[in-house]
Amino acid sequence: MTALAPLAVAMGDPAGIGPEIIAKAWNRRREERLVPFFVVGDSRAVHTVWNGPVTRIDSPGDAAAVFEDALPVLTVEDAGDIVPGQPDLEGARCALHSLELATGMTREGAAAALVTGPVSKAQLYQIGFTHPGQTEFVAERVGVATSATVMMLAGPTLRVVPVTTHVPLRRVSELLNVPLLVTKARVTARALTRDFGIASPRLAFAGLNPHAGEQGAIGREEIDVMIPAIEILRGEGIDVAGPLAADTMFHGRARATYDAAICCYHDQALVPLKTLHFDEGVNITLGLPIVRTSPDHGTAFGIAGQDRAEPGAMIAAIRLAAEAAQRRATA
Repeated sequence: MTALAPLAVAMGDPAGIGPEIIAKAWNRRREERLVPFFVVGDSRAVHTVWNGPVTRIDSPGDAAAVFEDALPVLTVEDAGDIVPGQPDLEGARCALHSLELATGMTREGAAAALVTGPVSKAQLYQIGFTHPGQTEFVAERVGVATSATVMMLAGPTLRVVPVTTHVPLRRVSELLNVPLLVTKARVTARALTRDFGIASPRLAFAGLNPHAGEQGAIGREEIDVMIPAIEILRGEGIDVAGPLAADTMFHGRARATYDAAICCYHDQALVPLKTLHFDEGVNITLGLPIVRTSPDHGTAFGIAGQDRAEPGAMIAAIRLAAEAAQRRATA
C-alpha cells in the first residue's frame, strides 16, 4: 500500500450537520478503519456540537501525527457567532473559503483527496457565489470544464449517473442528445476502472419513457437518441446494455448485471439510490484530476446541533475517497 497524504475535509456550512458528522466519523475512525483526514473550517463549529478532542493544525502535514488522539482542524477564519440550525452569511463565507482552501491543497498534492461537507447554496448565492454547486466550483479550480465531469452517486450495491441534474422534468427530453450521452458514459467507464478498480466496466442505460418507449409507441427518445449513443459506445469497446425499462432495472438481480446505471434525469437516479442506501450514499465527481467525494445529503439545518445526524454517508465518502486515491497512487 502506498502511504497517502491525509484527506482534506471541507467542513461545509458551520451551522449545518457537517461539523457533527465529521466529528462522529473521526470518533469511529478505528472501527471503520479510516485513513487520516483533517477538517478545513472553523474549529469552534466542532466544539459547539461535540465535546471530543480537537487539535488545531497549521498544515496538512501535521494531521497524521495527531489523528489518532484528536480531530485535526485547519482553521480558515472566524465564522462569526455559530448557532446550529441558524445559517448566516459569515458562516457561508467560512464554508466557501474552506472549500477553496481544501480544493487547493488537494490540487497541489498536500491532501490525497477532497471530501466536501454539505453547504447551503441559498446562503452562498447571497455572498456572490456564482456556480450551480460545489461540483462546478471544484471543476473550475482544477481546470476542468463542467461538461467533462460526471456526478455519480454510489452506494454499496448501486452506482447511478444522472445525465441531467437540476433541471425541470419537462426539459429533460430536449436536453438529451447523442454527444451528451456518449460523453457521460465514456467518463463513467474510465472512472469505474481508474477509481473503482473495475477492469471491464458494465454500463446500463435507463430508458426515459415507460417500458423504455415500447419500440416507439410511448416515445422515441430511446430510438432516436439512446440507441445511437449505445452503438457508438459499443463500437469503442464499452460494455453497454439498454435502453432498459427503468421500473425493472433496480431490483437485486438486475443490479448484479451492471456496474453503473446511466439515468436520464435526477430522480430516476436518486430515488433508487436513496431508497437503498440513504445513510451510505456518496456523491463522487468523475473526470477530475483529483478525487472528490461528498455525502449525498444536505445541511439538515432542522436537526443540526441535536446529536441526531447519522455519519454513515460521511464515513462512506471518506472511505471511497481514500480507496480511489489509493488506486490512482498505485496505478
